Amino acid sequence: MQAEFWHSRWNSNQIGFHQPQVNAYLQQYWPALGVVAGERVLVPLCGKSLDMLWLAGQGLQVMGVELSEKAVEDFFSEHQLQPLVTQEGAFKVFRCEAIEIYCGDFFALSTEDVRGCTALYDRAALIALPADMRKRYAAHLQALLPTSAKGLLITLDYDQSQIDGPPFAVTDAEVQALLAAWHPVERAAHDVLEASPKFQQAGATHLFERAYCLASDGSGLAVGTGLPRDAM
Repeated sequence: MQAEFWHSRWNSNQIGFHQPQVNAYLQQYWPALGVVAGERVLVPLCGKSLDMLWLAGQGLQVMGVELSEKAVEDFFSEHQLQPLVTQEGAFKVFRCEAIEIYCGDFFALSTEDVRGCTALYDRAALIALPADMRKRYAAHLQALLPTSAKGLLITLDYDQSQIDGPPFAVTDAEVQALLAAWHPVERAAHDVLEASPKFQQAGATHLFERAYCLASDGSGLAVGTGLPRDAM
């Protein structure tokens, strides 16, 4: 995907991927990861997601990364926040209280930029990228974050031959291969086709939304939580 595509989507308000509420999987599964207040969480391709406010509300330091400056400006203006704006290398950085958003190309991030990030939240980044860029994205994540990082990943899985992305279909096998260092553990898989008119109209026969907990010890959970995996 070219940068112009996403700039066009934001400028023309074609942002069906934006959720008008905090993600339910985030609220259900994030607490079990054991990420403690004060830790810094990376949110790639964050758009103007309300999820960042929720994460900040848990006492976390939130670092979003977003290509569209309009998306970033909308986030702060819609929540009556007045950010301090600075230019730092390849990024225009917007900061207000516990939230900072780096406006620029995710692939330009350096280890210095993400220093202190010990957690990852990806609701719309991996599925926003075609297959070749997903490999590059995963490799860059692994170069940036420690293998001890914990996180939550949300994907969509459907028959890619029935409808073009984005969002793109990402299978469980691909998730396991791309993010092997964090031992993805699937916690939920629900068919959400009935709630997705775009996919229904395109003739899709299924649309699975999956949530994965990520943890280097392979548990995907904080010790002692006992949180079960949802039924398919």
